[in-house]
Amino acid sequence: MADTAAHPAVPGSVDVAAPASERFSRSQKAFTLSGALLGLLLAALDQTIVATAGPAIQADLHIAPEHYPWLTTAYLVASTMMVPVWGKLSDLLGRRAVLVAGILVFLTGSFLCGVCRSTLTLILCRAVQGLGSAALFTGSLAVVADLFPPRDRGKYQGLFGAVFGLSSVIGPLAGGFITDALGWHWVFFINLPVGALALGLIILRMPPLKPEGVHGSRLDLLGAAALAVAVVPLLLALSLGHGAATPRPGGFAWGSAPILGLFTLAAVGLGLFVWRERHTKEPLLEPSLFRIRAFTAGNAAVFIIGAVFLASVTFLPLFMVNVVGLSATHSGLTLTPLTLGVVAGNVLSGQLVSRLGRYKAVMLGSLLLLGVGFAVMAFTLTPDSGQAEVTVKMVLVGLGLGPSIPLYTVAVQNAVPPQRIGVATSATTFFRQLGMTVGVALLGTVFASTLGREMTTRTEQATQGLPRDVRQELRASAPGVLGGESAPAGERFQPDAVKARLRQGFAEERQASQALPGPAGVQARARVDADEAHALSTVDRVERALKESFTRATTAVYRFSLFVALAALLVTLLLPELPLRRGPGRPVPE
Repeated sequence: MADTAAHPAVPGSVDVAAPASERFSRSQKAFTLSGALLGLLLAALDQTIVATAGPAIQADLHIAPEHYPWLTTAYLVASTMMVPVWGKLSDLLGRRAVLVAGILVFLTGSFLCGVCRSTLTLILCRAVQGLGSAALFTGSLAVVADLFPPRDRGKYQGLFGAVFGLSSVIGPLAGGFITDALGWHWVFFINLPVGALALGLIILRMPPLKPEGVHGSRLDLLGAAALAVAVVPLLLALSLGHGAATPRPGGFAWGSAPILGLFTLAAVGLGLFVWRERHTKEPLLEPSLFRIRAFTAGNAAVFIIGAVFLASVTFLPLFMVNVVGLSATHSGLTLTPLTLGVVAGNVLSGQLVSRLGRYKAVMLGSLLLLGVGFAVMAFTLTPDSGQAEVTVKMVLVGLGLGPSIPLYTVAVQNAVPPQRIGVATSATTFFRQLGMTVGVALLGTVFASTLGREMTTRTEQATQGLPRDVRQELRASAPGVLGGESAPAGERFQPDAVKARLRQGFAEERQASQALPGPAGVQARARVDADEAHALSTVDRVERALKESFTRATTAVYRFSLFVALAALLVTLLLPELPLRRGPGRPVPE
């Protein structure tokens, strides 16, 4: 399947896909790039800042546990659903118009979130934020293809990837500081001045960036509706579903009627969307693009890598809390080395591709490095692993993950005509977000099922022979152990606190045995002493069992991720490499 014959607008030379970047001055490029980066920073930071402020929001608005995940789900669903729509609009109306509209929608949602006083309105306003964030993700990444020729795009796409990475470091710190100092409302209000600055740069200094040769100006509303029917139920099912052995508030088992119904509705919506796209003159996502092998293989690889992109940051903090012994706050900060690895991988790979003029070798090298990183995490993590050891391994994973953000976007943009840059960029963003959602759901099931199985087996072995009353006391002292109620999120097993509570109980029993006369009292005290020694040693065994269980669950995630990374490597091998040429001419002088 040859790319050159797959799409009539893409002849053998990739010069057709090169933007007319020489028309823009250096100052135009600098201000446009700054505005786009600020817009992307808004959307990227919002996710991590709000996650940090989540507990304060939940406490203030008295959000029920089953409704709390909707603060994230509403944002994610709305954003993913709108990515292809904004991508098409950016080709029809230009990048500037889409970025301005997206920032205005996002800032409106942010203001409304800040003044919310009820759970329902906050969830709805988070969805409004998500609608705007989709435009920021899509429009910002497409701007690079408009401003720079293919040979130079990698290093600038790397900057946008670095924004994603840095936001995961800055976001939690900023979110915690703002929440403690000003209140949770300000994690939303802080978007307003940043958004205003981005808006000013875009309106005053950014050219329209409307692709030449785009015909038609109407959005396919029926196609957008069909896409919503396909995407919304799918994302809801993936977000709400869970394994039967690991229920959670507000969720449903994978085989339950609500989840199966959502999957069925999503399948119907997908069928309608495909039919509509094949029969409309202005499709949201042109079927002809999938006949371009670079487009198809690139987006398939992006989807697969997206499935493991969040695995390294979603489940590792649980390992750091329950095995290494860090607090919930410090466990989040330990992800900084991984994030810096992602940023370094982004920037360095973009620079390398711009120098070499080729991207496939760098892609394959980064995936091999990612596979090595996952293998190291999967087969060398132990219950005795320390923070320094895990930190070194996280850097390796980050360096492997980093290039996946800019390079596949560059490859896909390089394969399509300039009139379809917006659609192509939105497709890459859409498949990456969809892959992340699928991956978190799938790997979450792997983690939860492994943890539940291991914990049940190991804690039963650790407490074998313990008297019933002592087992009940241990269950009350250690939430989440021995079938007791679930421990609060982010809290780890505290053996010293459990031992103190057990000692207090045994001290009361020992004091009561003092009243027994003669041999009966001696026997009672001896029994209490034996039970206490057994119970205290059992706490140590339970602590070890929990560490081993979390270690096995974490390594199971990375082993699964290793196979996914290998699948991405195989798909990338099918990706044709079109040469990245420097654009003709020179920039317009100042």
